Amino acid sequence: MVELRKRKEAPAPAAHPPAPKKANSLNSSSSSKANGSSAAKSTVAVGDVINLEDFGGEIETNDGEKTTLKKLVEDSQTGVVLFTYPKASTPGCTTQACLFRDGYSQLTATGLSIYGLSTDSPKSNTTFKTKQNLPYPLLCDPAATLIAAIGMKKAPKGTTRGVFVVDKDGKILAAEAGGPAATVEVVKRLTGDEPAPAGGASTEIGDKPQGSKVEQEIEEGKTSAQEAEDGPSGEDVAQAEVAAQVADSAQKLDGTPVPA
Repeated sequence: MVELRKRKEAPAPAAHPPAPKKANSLNSSSSSKANGSSAAKSTVAVGDVINLEDFGGEIETNDGEKTTLKKLVEDSQTGVVLFTYPKASTPGCTTQACLFRDGYSQLTATGLSIYGLSTDSPKSNTTFKTKQNLPYPLLCDPAATLIAAIGMKKAPKGTTRGVFVVDKDGKILAAEAGGPAATVEVVKRLTGDEPAPAGGASTEIGDKPQGSKVEQEIEEGKTSAQEAEDGPSGEDVAQAEVAAQVADSAQKLDGTPVPA
């Protein structure tokens, strides 16, 4: 009698582990840009609606009060204007701040709240605000988280002069770089006090003035306001005072009193 042997079954192939899921780089990038932690320059555009929750991280007023863009928007009537400047008390920044000062009543007539924004310390910004009699707060962003989130950070550590406007719903109304006068004109157009330029608005408006050496280095990203914290040079102070006097004289010629 022939004995039939049972054939051994081949072992089942080993199960392969599931492939790891790819990280959602888009969401990660968007998240880091939203909270200002991304080293890359944020890309914000007019018409975008941003999530104000944690946008730009925490900043500080020149009086030392911690705040966020979300809180500033909530406290405003119709929205917030942030004008960015490289360094307090330098000529171009003094001109810019004084132009926002002299046009303050018209620029806020529709309920917009105005703030200056830089990487300067509270001490430097308080000195700047007091000396130039600025009627609006100055925001201190030493880590440049909010500056980066609104697209005004210049690598590796500079600040682009510009203006950013957002309404109560988080809709971006303006996000443009430009010279001192051009940044004010952007807000005037939004409030109906300035006609739109022929051919439409451009991202880079106006000619940037030639400020002091330290101011140019900050705008070019070669140094930061914190690194220049020892204070402006004598030349910077003199030029800043001249800039403030020119702004005051121009305002008096227009017949509009300078706010006290």
